[in-house]
Amino acid sequence: MNEIKSIIAKNIAELRQAVGMTQLELAERLNYSDKAVSKWERGESIPDVSVLVEIARLFEVTLDYLVCAEHPAAPARTEAENPPPPKPSLRKSIVTLLSILLLWLVAVVVFVTLSMPSLGLRHEWLAFIYAIPLSFVLWLIFNSLWFNRRLNYLIISFLVWTTLLAVYLTVLVVGANAWMIFLPGIPGQLILILCPLLRRPVKTPAESAAHQ
Repeated sequence: MNEIKSIIAKNIAELRQAVGMTQLELAERLNYSDKAVSKWERGESIPDVSVLVEIARLFEVTLDYLVCAEHPAAPARTEAENPPPPKPSLRKSIVTLLSILLLWLVAVVVFVTLSMPSLGLRHEWLAFIYAIPLSFVLWLIFNSLWFNRRLNYLIISFLVWTTLLAVYLTVLVVGANAWMIFLPGIPGQLILILCPLLRRPVKTPAESAAHQ
């Protein structure tokens, strides 16, 4: 039994490393925890058969490949066939920051334009207030494309509250104190807190037994 554990552990680790995938990224693909993947690769436990099938499908190998110690070679894989998961880079971070700064440049232009005496407008500072939730919208988009999607719940939380604040201040400047605008944010915040709990992996009987 220990021998088969070691064989499976070695094969999973080699396949994962061959495509530049981290244990966390593999865990997210399988809807498991990175601790479970770590145990598999250390030979402390064996994935359930259904999980082995999913791993074989993910790396485009047969189930026999995962449980056999001897095989000709790891299957040839090109980046086009199985591109590695996108990883954050300095370039992507700079693009994200520049996009948000461009938004604030537009807010400054709007503020200056509305401040012209000839227009006779007031409350031009609201341009900066609305730039805040729009900044979170941009951050959410780029974070979903390039960065850690687990951070999306926090970004959406800020987006909801800053949007409600912008609407509240808009109503306030016209002479109404509509503080009840913030009330929808309470159930919305609770939903954002509970949603990540649904993504937590459910332990199979095999995994539960491995902890005992």
